[in-house]
Amino acid sequence: MPSANEPIKVGIIDSGISLTSESLLSVGCCVNWRDGHIVLSNACLRDKLGHGTALTNILCTASLSIKLLATKVFFDRLLCSPEQIAAALDWQVTQGARLVNMSFGLRIDRPVLADACARAIAAGVILVAASPARGESVYPASYPGVIRATGDARCQPGEISYLHSAQADFGGFVRSEHSQIAGASVGCAYVTRAITPILYEQPEAQCGDVLKALIAEAKYCGIERKVGS
Repeated sequence: MPSANEPIKVGIIDSGISLTSESLLSVGCCVNWRDGHIVLSNACLRDKLGHGTALTNILCTASLSIKLLATKVFFDRLLCSPEQIAAALDWQVTQGARLVNMSFGLRIDRPVLADACARAIAAGVILVAASPARGESVYPASYPGVIRATGDARCQPGEISYLHSAQADFGGFVRSEHSQIAGASVGCAYVTRAITPILYEQPEAQCGDVLKALIAEAKYCGIERKVGS
């Protein structure tokens, strides 16, 4: 575990990173699926899709120093195999990630991904994954020990909500700056960002400690109620 006030190693598994966030990059990796096999490489992490760019920009505006660990699994579109995500998460653990953002969700439970999440949690890594505010559950957000995060229209940047709903644990600001990316994936990144100062001050904090701290600082409690509902 890092000492208090040391930079937090924050991992992101997505479509790459932006030029502006490269200054905070500690190490990165690309995870491809070729001919039925996982291939890890040091290929270019530059983001073609804009999704990873929007999210890393959110993470890198945390009010403290972080070391960014980036794993690129989305290349030409926002689709990849569960094996790629599992390999990316295993790589994040080997690089010493303390906190990992996964702003995506799979509709079907995949054992290879469940096992990777279990290994990361056992290693003391805090996992945050996107979950829709309504609708069916997704993975990895629905795995035990993973913090489920979504977007909440009530929240402004720097604010989070404690939803405690069937779909999500916490919500965050729904829009990214200078980007059309919005929704649960962005809210997830804002919740991850809210965790960084907790780990910065309490480097040995476990997931339960993080949850208590997030609940204590939540601006809103309960799901958003529509007028007239």
